[in-house]
Amino acid sequence: MNRNVAVVGAGSMGTAMAVLLSKNGNNVSLWSPMKDEINMLKANREHVTRLPGVKVPDSVEFTTDIEHAVKNAEVVVLAVPSQTTRQNCKTLAGLISKDTVVVTCSKGIEDVSCKLLSEIMQEELPNNNIAVLSGPSHAEEIGRDIPTTVVAASENLEVAKFLQDLFMTANFRVYTNTDVIGVELGGALKNIIALCAGISDGLGFGDNTKAALMTRGIAEISRLGVAMGGNADTFSGLTGVGDLIVTCTSMHSRNRRAGILIGQGKSVQEALDEVNMVVEGVATTKPAYELAKKLGVSMPITSEAYSILFEGKDPRYAVGDLMTRDKKTEM
Repeated sequence: MNRNVAVVGAGSMGTAMAVLLSKNGNNVSLWSPMKDEINMLKANREHVTRLPGVKVPDSVEFTTDIEHAVKNAEVVVLAVPSQTTRQNCKTLAGLISKDTVVVTCSKGIEDVSCKLLSEIMQEELPNNNIAVLSGPSHAEEIGRDIPTTVVAASENLEVAKFLQDLFMTANFRVYTNTDVIGVELGGALKNIIALCAGISDGLGFGDNTKAALMTRGIAEISRLGVAMGGNADTFSGLTGVGDLIVTCTSMHSRNRRAGILIGQGKSVQEALDEVNMVVEGVATTKPAYELAKKLGVSMPITSEAYSILFEGKDPRYAVGDLMTRDKKTEM
C-alpha cells in the first residue's frame, strides 16, 4: 500500500508514526508549527530531544506549512496534545477533502467540554471518517521497531480495516475494534492511574500498592466506560489493561515520571517543568472527575488524584483515605 499520509505533530509519537508509515511504503509529510523543531529534524533526520537515536527516513518530508502537509493526503494522523485537538481540527476543516481519513494517536479528554477526542473530531470534521489508534505503545519503542500491538478503532469497520493495513508491519501488529468510546476512554483514563502509580513509587511504596492501583484502576475505568456507552470487554484488551500495564510500569511513561516527582514532594508545576513534556494525566483528571460526578460513577482513585492535583492534598493523606474507605465486596 502506497498512500499519501500527513502526520500532524512532530513530537515523539508523531515522529515515530512518520518513521513507521514511511518504512511501510507510504509518502509521509511531518508537520510542526515550530520552525526550530522542523529545522532540527531537517538538519539531523532525527528528533534529538524527543526521540534521540531514531533516524527518520530520507523520504519523510518536514514542513511548517500545514496546507502543504495535508494537500492530497488520504490519511491525516493527529499526534498532538489532546487539548489542542479541536483547534487542529478546525484548521484541517478548510484544507482536507471529505475522503480523507483522520485518525488520532492522542489520549485525553477535552478539559472544558469533557468530550472525547473522537467527539471533537466529529464536530469539527463532520464529513470525514474518524478513527482512533491506541494501545500499549511508547513512541520510544515504536521508533526502534520493537514489537508492539495496538488497536485501530472506528465506528465504520471498513475504516478500521483500512488503517490496519496502513499501519501494520511485522513488528507493529494492529487489531480492529468498532468500540471507539471504550478504546478511547481506556487510553485516556489510564494516564490518571499511571500518574497515581508514579506517586506511589515516589512515596516509596511497593509492588503490592502498584498492583492494587492498577487493578482497582481498571475497575473504575471500566465503570465510567460502560456508563458512557463503551463495551466492558474492551477494557480487558490492549487499550484497557494493556495500555494501563505499560504506562504504570515504564519509565518511558511521562505520567509515571511526573507522579514520582509529586510523590517525592515536588509541586505539580515543578513536576511538569522537570518532565518537560505533555503529561496528559494531569489535563485528563479534571474532566474525568467531572464526568464521574455527572454520571454518578464511583471513581475513588480519580477523585483522590483530583484532590492532589487541584486542591493541594497531601498524597499520603489521599492514600490513607483510599485505604480506609467503607468496606466493599470486590464484585
